[in-house]
This record gives sequence, C-alpha cells and structure tokens, in this order.
Amino acid sequence: MVTSSKLLDTDDPMDPVTNEPARVEFETHPSRYKHWKLAVDGDVARLVMAVDADHPHRPGYELKLNSYDLSVDIELADAIQRLRFEHPGVRALVISADLDRVFCSGANIYMLGLSTHSFKVNFCKFTNETRLYLEDASALGGLASIAACRGTTAGGGYELALACDEIMLVDDGNSAVSFPETPLLAVLPGTGGLTRLVDKRKVRRDRADVFCTTAEGIKGKRAREWNLVDHVVARTKWDETVLARAKAVAAAQTITRGSAFALPALGGTVATAGAVDSLAYRFVRLVVDHATRTATLDVTAPDAVEDPDAIAATGAEPWALRAFRELDDALLHLRFEHADIGVVLVRTHGKHDVVRGCDEALAKSTTGFAREVRHLQRRVLKRFDNTARSFYAVADAADSCFAGVLLELALGSDRFYMLLDDKGTIGVSTSVANAGFHQTCTNMSRLEARFYGDPGKVDAILRRGAEGAIPTEEADKLGLATVAADDIDFADELRIAVEERASLSPDALTGMEASLRFVGPETLETKIFGRLSAWQNWIFTRANSTGEHGALTLYGQPERPQFQWKRT
Repeated sequence: MVTSSKLLDTDDPMDPVTNEPARVEFETHPSRYKHWKLAVDGDVARLVMAVDADHPHRPGYELKLNSYDLSVDIELADAIQRLRFEHPGVRALVISADLDRVFCSGANIYMLGLSTHSFKVNFCKFTNETRLYLEDASALGGLASIAACRGTTAGGGYELALACDEIMLVDDGNSAVSFPETPLLAVLPGTGGLTRLVDKRKVRRDRADVFCTTAEGIKGKRAREWNLVDHVVARTKWDETVLARAKAVAAAQTITRGSAFALPALGGTVATAGAVDSLAYRFVRLVVDHATRTATLDVTAPDAVEDPDAIAATGAEPWALRAFRELDDALLHLRFEHADIGVVLVRTHGKHDVVRGCDEALAKSTTGFAREVRHLQRRVLKRFDNTARSFYAVADAADSCFAGVLLELALGSDRFYMLLDDKGTIGVSTSVANAGFHQTCTNMSRLEARFYGDPGKVDAILRRGAEGAIPTEEADKLGLATVAADDIDFADELRIAVEERASLSPDALTGMEASLRFVGPETLETKIFGRLSAWQNWIFTRANSTGEHGALTLYGQPERPQFQWKRT
C-alpha cells in the first residue's frame, strides 16, 4: 500500500542507506538477476518471471503478483540481448511465470503512483523498446518467442505477451487476458498494447474497444475466438503442450545463428566536478553540464580497421559492437538521470577510412555474429532517434569523424553544424552503413528520411561518397549540413543556437522533435512512439489520472476517483 504521497525522486534517486544519489545500473548479468530465471536446453530457452517482491528498483512499494518495474525490465532486456549473442543455438524462447495462476499483473501501480512524471514516461519508453527488441529478435535474429500464460495476464503483462510470436493461455475457467488501465487507472496500456492489438493481431476494432474497457478481461475460448491469444490449453496438458509448441516453433526457424560471444561488462567511469557530471567508457564519453542544461556526447573510432569476426574469435570485443553498446548505455543514463538536460552536442573523433573499413568488413561478413552486431547498431540508433533531447551534431575539428555508421548520428540529429576550414580537412564520408543498412522506425534509411522530398539526392550523395570524403563546403551544397560557417562565425553561431534552444519549452520541443524525426510512412513503431507515447505523456499530467483525486493516485484506496468530465 502507498503510505505516503511523496514522489519517489527517481530523476535524482537517493540510496536509502547512504542517502547519497544512486545511479541507475542498466548493466546486469543472469548471475545477478533477482526477477527472472534463464535456462537453456538445446534450441529452446526458458525465461521464467519470478519477481522478488522485496527487491523493487526503489524503496516504497512491493512487486506483488509478478508486477514489474524498471529493475525487472532491465533484466528482461539483458536476457534478450544475451540470448542473441551468447546462445546462438536457441531458436525459441518460452516466457512463463513462477507463480501459479498469475503470469504477470503488469507495471507496478504503486511504483507509477510514486514516481515523477519524467520517470514514468522514460520507464514506458524503455519497456516499449524492450518489447520491440523481442520482436526484432524474431524478425531478424531467428529467435522466436512464446508467451506461456498459465494464469491471469493483465496490463503490461499482456503487452509483453503481445510482443511474442504466439500466446498460450491456460483454460482453467479463471485465467484471463486484460487491459484494465483505462477503467481502473484512467491511463492507457503504455507499452504498445493498443497498437499491437489492432495492427499486429488484427483484433476487430469494436471487440478491441470492449476488451480495453472491461477490467476483468476475456477468458478461454472467447479470447481465442477474438484472436487475443493463439492457443487455449487445459491445465492438465499444459507442460507437454508448451514444450511441443516450443520445439515446433524452433524447428521452423530458418535464420542461421552465429558463434557464441560472451558480452563483457562495459565498466563506465563516473565523475562529478561541481555542476558537471561525466560518464566515460572506452569509445564513448558523456559530459553533462547542469548549469547550462547542455551535454556533449563524444564517440571515438578505433585506431585501425577491424575484422569483427577475427576480433571476436580472440574473445575481444570489436569496436562495431563495443562502441554501440557503450552509446546505448550512455543514452539510457542521459534519459533517466539527467532530465534537466535539453541540448546534446554530438561529436565524433577518428579517421574516416578506419570507420569506412570497419563498416565494409561488417557488411561483407556472412556470419551470424556480424549480423547480430549490425542489428544491435540499428537498435541503438533507433534509441538515439527516440531520445527526447535536442541533438546537434558538430563537426568542427580536424579529427571530426562523421563517417559511415557514425554519420548516422549526424543524420539522426536535429541539426548538423559544420566548420568551413581553409584546407577542407573537415567533412563527412559515406559507406555501406548509409545505404539502407540501418533503417529508422519508418523502415527508411536516414538519408532517405532527410531527402524525403528529393529521393534522387540519396543516390547522388552515395555516388559522391564512394569517391572519398566530402568536405564541408560540398556537404553543405549537397544538403548534408544544416549550417556551414567559417571560423569567424562558427563558434558564435553554434553558441547562440544552443542558448536559444535551451531557452525553449522542453514539452513543446519533445513534441516537435518526435513529429519531425519520424519522416515517411507510419509503422507499428512510429504509432507506439509518436502517437501512443505522446498520448500517455499527456494523460500522465491530467487530473483524472494523477491529480489529487485521480484514478492512479487513489488506486488501492477506498476513495473513488473524481473525474473532470469535459472531453478535450
């Protein structure tokens, strides 16, 4: 039960023992899991949800009935990633629960009620990305998934099931699937559920309406008839039926997996000096200045061209994998720990030919390992796209290295500032990584998104890029730079642009950026991030849900919510 109305300060969390700020650790390992049990048996893996109620992400609530919070989903994301790299023999993943008659009751309501608005929104975004990664594993990695729901499956628990390829529900006269968020909490199923219901599972719109407003949910045969689940199985035949289905799903996979590669710890170093925080890894560094509400994100290229398979064969981690795992971790820390930061300057360092060479080696490799590295880069770049910060890419030094896969960071940024130097040493370079190698949520390359109204320019830029580096002046003429200025004006122009951006409403900027970034046709992903997440963001600020008399605020208490009845 909630005993206090004080918000958990999850934007600047405090360690309950030392009373000092505590970081969110996004890195974990199966040996440290508190909420999941991972077991591999041949080509089938079992991931069992066994949430430890006494180990929430932050004190103040219990994780009862397999409800989840950020700590539970961090472990889930880690398990999915490790299965792809460390267990290539696995072709089917069964997600089940340790509790009898309960699969998952969804996101912990008391956690949401106690959390800040910023944390709630970023929590939903992270869980959305994790479920999309599960679907990505099936579509691109040859790892299919089955949700084995031997009990009640509610809210976010059903959203997790929806992200799997198949859903099995026990037929015991009691177990149901449900979306109780709207009738009980005055919020939405915030992890892609509404979109997957009608777009992925193609549930009839009128039936979906009934389902989403029926708190107790739908059971058994009706759930199957409405296509809410794929299989309804008697309790007496549960174990054998789930195993048989997992074996059949595994046998149907056609994508060849690679050699196993153990993912090493990243070991980022944290430092604080006054209002400045820094997080440094081997190739990525994030420096945050709270006084100016700005940050710098630096990504460095390797010293030499790497053959990813040869490097991995030695047990070492190739740059193409390591740098993007570091970037992924840095982006998550930026989201959850630095909500006050509005503008991020993105800089790169290294040699263009080295990055191009790494891209070519990765593209030429036909191994399953190389394919997984490419897909990880693609997922991290999508995380970059979905991060609610203003990104300004900056090329203003001789070692600036917006080349190939690192050019994707500039193309994904909201603006790209380039210095015009007399020698033409500053510029950009393209590679195979820019030719549809890394698609956005709209299934377009970032070059295609940039020149959506002039698609002919994409081929022209790639042809020119094949000839060598493109200096700033030419990059500007080709439309790759947002602003190109000489050394007399560059510093002032960039400074003024950053100061102006930092002075604007963060709320308006978040909405504006999300609308402008997702260029092109709508997909399931753009609906989730550009529509569903936006609505949930708005609903989380409304009195009907989070106000003093709102449904989320009063959940579990005897008082009934008091709604404002005007529809807007």
